[in-house]
Amino acid sequence: MFGGMKKVSFAEFGGPDVLQLVDAEEPHAGPGHIRIAVRAAGVNPVDWRIREGQILGAHPVELPSGLGLDAAGVVDEVGEGVVGVEVGDRVFGEGSSTYAETAVLSAWARMPSELTFEEAAGYPSVMETALRVIGETGVRRGQTLLVSGAAGGVGSAVLQIARDRGITVIGTAGAANQGYLRGLGALATTYGEGWAERVRRLGTVDAALDLAGSGVIRELVELTGNPEKVVSIADLGAPEFGARFSGTAGSMPAALAQAIDMISWGRLHIPVAKSYALAEAAAAHIDSQAGHTRGRRVLVI
Repeated sequence: MFGGMKKVSFAEFGGPDVLQLVDAEEPHAGPGHIRIAVRAAGVNPVDWRIREGQILGAHPVELPSGLGLDAAGVVDEVGEGVVGVEVGDRVFGEGSSTYAETAVLSAWARMPSELTFEEAAGYPSVMETALRVIGETGVRRGQTLLVSGAAGGVGSAVLQIARDRGITVIGTAGAANQGYLRGLGALATTYGEGWAERVRRLGTVDAALDLAGSGVIRELVELTGNPEKVVSIADLGAPEFGARFSGTAGSMPAALAQAIDMISWGRLHIPVAKSYALAEAAAAHIDSQAGHTRGRRVLVI
């Protein structure tokens, strides 16, 4: 094998069919970084948006490019200046080109003993995003947060973080996921025709999150009465309605620490909806883009 490892790569922007499993040179850990033998990599919506060429500002791409931000695995190389971690440690975190047998991480933490590699790979970006967007809405204890598209990975984290902070959550999701949302402490209703009126019957909304990008920003602004209380991670057109599109990452170390704390106290669990082999990255993207996910999708190496 050339260079000793396999990775998922794409040489042009486009649909899932542009993803290829290729032979590649192994990366190495530079100063302040570590390298891991990847055991599982998280599949995030930002991955297929990058693949399509949608989101490039925060994630500049030079083609051909690898893909993937999140991973869990075993440390096999420690860069200069790194302390507190050794070869052989089980870690999870964020890096680049994590859809691969080997990847370099720029932020990491030791995996909680309660998690498998598959589970751990689903937490990093999800927790960072959930903490960031909750903060950007300004929602506080005793208030009500509306979450559109609440059953996916970020939604699952938002619901549990909000519950932990004393925030009431109204969540929208498909009919099959109503019980799942209620199990996470949310008031649940379905999306589709008449959804805004169904939300009104559940309570007054102080802030809102759009996690699915399904063209609901106008209604979210109407429900909150204040566009500054509406944040989207999926609709680039949100600013047209005065709402915020959140695409700039916050502190990954803080997000990992918060995840570890909540997991250790039994207050956070994000299920793995489906696992895929590395060669099945295109199928994982197709399923991710279709939505209706309960929890996370991961690639297993």
